[in-house]
Amino acid sequence: MKNDYKRILTVQDISCVGQCSLTVALPILSACGVETAVLPSAVLSTHTAGFTGFTCRDLTSDMPAIIDHWKKEGIQFDAVYTGYLGSAEQIAYVKRIFAELLKEGGVRIVDPAMADNGKLYPAFDLAFADEMKKLTSDADVVLPNITEACFLTGTEYKERYDEEYVNGLIAKLHEAGAGKVVLTGVSYDDETTGVAVFENGETKYYRHEKMPKGCHGTGDVFASAFAGMYARGMSAYDAAKIAADYTLHCIKYTSGDESHWYGVKFEPLLSDLTDLVK
Repeated sequence: MKNDYKRILTVQDISCVGQCSLTVALPILSACGVETAVLPSAVLSTHTAGFTGFTCRDLTSDMPAIIDHWKKEGIQFDAVYTGYLGSAEQIAYVKRIFAELLKEGGVRIVDPAMADNGKLYPAFDLAFADEMKKLTSDADVVLPNITEACFLTGTEYKERYDEEYVNGLIAKLHEAGAGKVVLTGVSYDDETTGVAVFENGETKYYRHEKMPKGCHGTGDVFASAFAGMYARGMSAYDAAKIAADYTLHCIKYTSGDESHWYGVKFEPLLSDLTDLVK
């Protein structure tokens, strides 16, 4: 994509408190210098990791009317970036957006947010994973973690693996239809982690420090920073490197504040992304 003013649509839920999904995606994409439109798939009072008694309103029934209105108004997007989708029906609406509202040459970026640590999230089953396969096979860029890549490719999940295993996952995703693959959370030892990026027929690995404790929402931070930089015209590898560095920076900035257990303090560091754009 050319390095000029772009409009990106992100489709995912919004947790009103909790620094994840749309409350992360909107400011980070905007900081990358990209006009950001949103299509909330659901509204939650908080995210679901650690909070109890949260509220949730599913917005699936609102999505077709919104799409119809955009189509009537002639609104189109240079890129579409999806995060957490709550149902197979929502996946079908995203596919309609790809077909009807994406500009010619526009980019489809799919974060198949559905699993981690060898298991699907509680809200999902294998039937949902099968539907997600249809979306990722239609994507220009797919951003799975190791667990998600296993469900998408029918590969046995392993906690310990080597480069051959990672390359196999990437090859299967590409063969299924994904254009470029950004495989996150790739760790070959206990001290480091990184991102394996397949584009232009080759895979590059970016290794960085691994923090001893993870934080909720960091996958959304990474995916949003990646999508913003990629929409600006960067290669997938360069966008992934910046997104990984920014995410690590956010984790370190938050580390030690036990009261901030529900996410990372990414907002004070948004200027880092803006400076890169400038």
